[in-house]
Amino acid sequence: MRTIFLILILVNFYILISQQNLISTHSFYRDQLFWIRNDTLIANNQTIYKTSYYKNSFLPSTENRYNLHEYIKDSSIQYYDFSEVLFKKHLIEVKSKDCFLTISPLLDLSLGRDLKDTSSLNLFQNTRGVLIEGDLFKNFSFSTSLFENQSRFSSFEQQFINERGEFRPISNGYAQENGVISGATRTKPFKTNGYDYAYAIGNIVYSPHKKIDLIAGNNQQFIGTGYRSMLLSDNSSYSPYFRVDYYISKRFSFNYLRSRNMNLIRKKVYTTVEGFYQPKGLGVNYLTYHFSPKLNLSLFDGTIWSMGDSLQTKAVNPLFYNPIPFVSAVLKDSTCYAIQGLNLNWIIANKIRAYSQVAIGNLDPKQLAFQLGFRGYDLFKLKNSMIQLEFNSASANMYQSNFSRLNYSNYNLPLAHSKGNAFKELVFRFNWEYKRCYIDLKSINYYLENFNRTALLPIPKTTISPDGFVFHNQVEIGYRFNKKINLTIFANVIYRYDNTSKNQNFILSTGIRTALINHYNDY
Repeated sequence: MRTIFLILILVNFYILISQQNLISTHSFYRDQLFWIRNDTLIANNQTIYKTSYYKNSFLPSTENRYNLHEYIKDSSIQYYDFSEVLFKKHLIEVKSKDCFLTISPLLDLSLGRDLKDTSSLNLFQNTRGVLIEGDLFKNFSFSTSLFENQSRFSSFEQQFINERGEFRPISNGYAQENGVISGATRTKPFKTNGYDYAYAIGNIVYSPHKKIDLIAGNNQQFIGTGYRSMLLSDNSSYSPYFRVDYYISKRFSFNYLRSRNMNLIRKKVYTTVEGFYQPKGLGVNYLTYHFSPKLNLSLFDGTIWSMGDSLQTKAVNPLFYNPIPFVSAVLKDSTCYAIQGLNLNWIIANKIRAYSQVAIGNLDPKQLAFQLGFRGYDLFKLKNSMIQLEFNSASANMYQSNFSRLNYSNYNLPLAHSKGNAFKELVFRFNWEYKRCYIDLKSINYYLENFNRTALLPIPKTTISPDGFVFHNQVEIGYRFNKKINLTIFANVIYRYDNTSKNQNFILSTGIRTALINHYNDY
C-alpha cells in the first residue's frame, strides 16, 4: 500500500488540469447529486443542459465525471468582495494557467441541551479546521483537511461512542477505554463526559486517460443512492486506500478499492510506547452495467482479509489484490469474510429515483441485508424539494464473521449500516430550500429483534436488548450561506424514544457549521 502511494505521488510530478477533485459524500451533497435535473444552465455565455447523475453510485464521484458544483453554484450578483466570498467562493482562491488553489476555514460550533437529562450539563460541539484543495496542470488534483474537536453528546450518543472504544490488553483479557465517533476517530476524555479528538483526511486524484481515474487517500467511501448503504457507507472512520475507477465503455464501468482497516485492539507484545492496533484489509470489486442512462445494475464484492493476530502483523493473502468478484467467497475460513451484493439505480418519469440493494454474507442464506427506496424531487409543484422514503433490513448475523476480528467493521464501527444488524428500519426524509433558507425533516424508525448493540466488535460482548422499537425524529431549519463548503446557521430539535430501554431524549441545539462530513447519530 505504501509503495502504491509513493509511485502515484512521484508520477504526478512529471504530468502536465481540469477539475478532478472528489465531491463530498455528506447527505446534502448526495441529495444534490441525485437530483433529477431537467433545466439549463447559462455559464460563460454558453447554454449548458443540466443532466442528471447516472453513474454507478460508487461515491465520492470525481468532478471530471460529474461537476456538481457547477450545477448548484450561486448565480446571484454580489456587489462587495466580502459577500462574494461569503456566498459564492472559498476564502482564498488562487488561479493561474496551470494551478487552481483554494483554502477555506472549517467549523462546527453548536450549543444545546437535552431537556430529558436531569444533569445541568450543556451539550456542545467545538470544531475548528481548514480545507485546502488544488488542481494542478492537466489531470491532477489534491485535497486535505484538518479537524480539531471538543464535544459533549447526549446520553444515547455517549453509550454508542463508549461501547466502541479501543481494547487494551490486561492480565486476564482486555479492558475497553475511550471511545470512537462516527465519521471521525477515537477520542480522549475532555472535562465532564466530554471528548477530545483530532483527525485529518485527504486524497489525490490522477486521470492518466479519459476512461481511468486513480485515487489514493483516507477520505470516506459510500456505495448506493440511499440515505443508508447496506454495502459500504461513510459511517466508520477513515483508512488509507487506493482506488481505480475504470469507465470501460458506455455500458460498463468497474471500481477497484483496496484499504487498510483497523480493529482497535492494542497488540499484546510491542517495543514502542503503546502497542499498535490490529490491521485488516478491505477489498472491494464493483462492476456496473448501464442498461440505459436511466437504469444501471451493479455487482458488489467486498471482503475483509486477515493481516495477522493479537501478537503480530502478517502479509495479507495474495488473493486480496484479485480483481475478479466472488473468489474470496469460496474460502470461508479464518483468512477472510466476504459480502456479495447488488445495487440498482433507476430514474423514473424524470421526477423519481428508485433504488435497491441486496447483500449476502459468506453466501450464507441466514446472513442477509436488503434496501428499497425512492427519492422524489419537485413533487406536488414544490420547487427545490425532496422526499425520500427508504426501508432497510439486516438479519441477526449479517456482517459477522465466524472469526470476530474479521467482522465487517473498521475502527470498531460498522462498515455498512450504522445500526449493525438485527433490525428493520423505515426512513422518511423531506427537505425544501427557498432561496437560502431551508427546512430538513427526518424520521428514523427501527424495529429490533435479537439485537446486540456490540455484535460487530472485534472482541465479542453480550449486550442483547429486549425486542422493541426506536423512534428518532429530527427537524432542522437554517440558512445556507455557501454551497461550496455547506456553510449554514441552524437550529434543530431531536426527539428520540427507545422502547427497549425506556429512554427518552429531547434535544434542542443551535449553531453554525461547514458540513462536509457525515457524523451519524440516528443509530
